[in-house]
Amino acid sequence: MARRFPILVTGGAGFIGSHACKALRQAGYMPVTFDNLSTGHADAVKWGPLVHADVRDQAALSTAIRSHGIKAVMHFAASAYVGESVARPAFYYDNNAGGMISLINACLDTGVDQIVFSSSCATYGSPAGGPIREDTPQAPINPYGRSKLMCEQMLRDCSAAHGLRFAALRYFNAAGADPEGELRERHDPETHLLPLALQAASGQRGPLQVFGTDYATRDGSCERDYIHVSDLARGHVLAADYLAAGGKSCALNLGSGTGHTIFEVLEAIRSVTGKAVPHDLAPRRAGDPPSLTADPALAEKTLGFRTACSGLEQIIRDAAPTFGLRSREEARNERHAAE
Repeated sequence: MARRFPILVTGGAGFIGSHACKALRQAGYMPVTFDNLSTGHADAVKWGPLVHADVRDQAALSTAIRSHGIKAVMHFAASAYVGESVARPAFYYDNNAGGMISLINACLDTGVDQIVFSSSCATYGSPAGGPIREDTPQAPINPYGRSKLMCEQMLRDCSAAHGLRFAALRYFNAAGADPEGELRERHDPETHLLPLALQAASGQRGPLQVFGTDYATRDGSCERDYIHVSDLARGHVLAADYLAAGGKSCALNLGSGTGHTIFEVLEAIRSVTGKAVPHDLAPRRAGDPPSLTADPALAEKTLGFRTACSGLEQIIRDAAPTFGLRSREEARNERHAAE
């Protein structure tokens, strides 16, 4: 496929960023990863060069942009643990908001005017109802969400002042893994439900803690919208295409539009893998909204984005091998092949 132009991917060695790099390369772009490797992995950088530096280093950003002929930026580099943000708010504002300031200044310095930003549904806080649309009031309830909202506001202000064009992609619960097995989720510590549940099912950790069973949901557990990381990556490529074609600045939800409760996720894991998820019931955690599901209609209208592999069972099938689990279907096929 013809090469389009180089795109700087900050945080491109991380979970979502590395999947986006693969999708960019498949679409004909050249991804240039810019990552300090504090949480990312150098071996996940497979589709373009790696610049090992911190996003708060504006001089390093400007140098990378000029030396690689960068025309657009995808900005994933950020700290993303809600609990840690409550314990270390100053660090989150420094890394997340400070990183955005550095990036915007580097873009202004070098003439780059297109930014795809990895935002979050955490900017909505705990909305009263759903599905959540882009015009739902943004009222984040933790420093992580507030840092992401600050970044969106910076982009809006600099768009008005300097002509930067951006796509702020507010995505919901990223999950799954590269279906071809080249990439996977590797967080330390791990805080996401699906990998924690799969680790519990495979015996790699103790029982899963289910926080809260008295929410106003179908079964009392929290409900979330899970989107396959490969769908997220494709959404970022579509956003890059949109800006490259002259699209106006926008903020868009990326989600499946379907919510699943924690207990529904556990049952789906048992159904797909044949392994029950050991779990203990625990009190609610402060700040956990009962339900977060996306209305993805505007992303479809603006980018032509629709999820292709975000069914819950598909997400589990693709993630399970990371934890030494196979689907029942795969196990049956292997048995039949051996007979």
